[in-house]
Amino acid sequence: MDSIGALLTPLPVKVESEPPEEQKGRNRIMKTLPCPCGRTHSRHKPPALQPGDTIGIFSPAGPVNPAALEPGMMALRAAGFRLATGRHLYAETGYLAGPDDARAEDLHHMFADAAVKAVICSRGGFGSLRLLKRIDYDLIAANPKILLGFSDITTLLAAVWHRTGLVTFHGPVIKQLTNLEQTDHNYLLDLLTGGRPPAIKLNERHKPRPGKATGILMGGNLTLWTHLVGTGYMPDLKGTLFFLEDHGEALYRVDRMLTHMALTGTLQGIAGLAAGDFTACGEAHKVYGLFGELAEELGVPMTTGLPVGHGRRNVTLPLGVRARLDTRQGTLELLESPLKSPTPETNNQ
Repeated sequence: MDSIGALLTPLPVKVESEPPEEQKGRNRIMKTLPCPCGRTHSRHKPPALQPGDTIGIFSPAGPVNPAALEPGMMALRAAGFRLATGRHLYAETGYLAGPDDARAEDLHHMFADAAVKAVICSRGGFGSLRLLKRIDYDLIAANPKILLGFSDITTLLAAVWHRTGLVTFHGPVIKQLTNLEQTDHNYLLDLLTGGRPPAIKLNERHKPRPGKATGILMGGNLTLWTHLVGTGYMPDLKGTLFFLEDHGEALYRVDRMLTHMALTGTLQGIAGLAAGDFTACGEAHKVYGLFGELAEELGVPMTTGLPVGHGRRNVTLPLGVRARLDTRQGTLELLESPLKSPTPETNNQ
C-alpha cells in the first residue's frame, strides 16, 4: 500500500494546442488535510462551459488505456471543446491509476489551472475514497468549476459538496460518454453550457409510493454512499431528494447496505427517494421492492426508473440544487440552474 505521508512535487498538466495559463496557487504543495465534521459553508455554483473552453480529464480511481477514452475525447472535441489531460491519466499501480499522491496532484492542478473550465473523470473503478483526506478543499473552493463523474466518483462529488459547498455533477465519465443514448449526451451538453433541460421522465418499474417532494438533489452509487457513512465527508441528507444506483451487487448486499444506512439514521429526514439502474444486481422488481419498503418506513415519496447508472442511460444530475419529484407524473425537475449566472461585463474606460 502507498505511503500515506508521501508528498510529490507539483507536476504539469498536458494541454492540447497551447500551454495553460499560469495561476497563483499552481505550485501549491499537496498536503494531507484534516477533515472536520460539521463545517458550515455557503453554496457555490461553477460557471457554465463556453465554446472553445478547455475540459480537464484525470483518473482518480482505476487505470484506463487510451483506446477506452479516445471515443469520448473525440466527442468532446467535436462539440467544440479543447482538452487537458492529467500527467497520470494512463498511469497504473495495480488496481489504481497511479499512487494516491499522484492522482490527488492531478486533481489539484486541474482546479488550480485557470485555463481548465471543467473537470471530467476518465472512469470509475476503485480508489476515489483513498483521495478524500489528501484533497486541498480550500483550493477547490477558491476555483469553482464543473466536476463530473459517477460510480466510484460518487465519493469525490459528495466530499467536495460537503467540504466546499460546490455544486457537483453526477453523470457520465469519459469512458462511458459515447455509449450513452443520444438523449443523455445532448442533455449533458445542454446542462453544462447553461441550458435549461426539460424535466426528466421516469421509466417506473415498480409501483411508486405516491406523492410530491421538493428538496436538494443528492445521490449516486449506493456502495460508495454506504462507505461514506461515519466519515467526515458525509453530507447531511436531511431535506434531500436522494437517488441511488449500483452495479454488480447481489440482492442481499443491496438490502444490507440500505438497511445499514437506515439504521445509522442517515436517511432520516430525506424528502424523497428515487432508484436508478441496478444492473447485474438480481431481479429488478426485488431490488425496487426494497426501496418501496424503505420509503414506507421513512414515509416519503419514492419512485424507480430514474435513468442513471451503468447502462445505456445516465442522465446528468447536479448535486446541491433544488429539484421537484412528482411520482404521480413520473418526473424529476430541476428548479434552478446548477451554474453561476454570467456576470455582466462592465465598461471601466
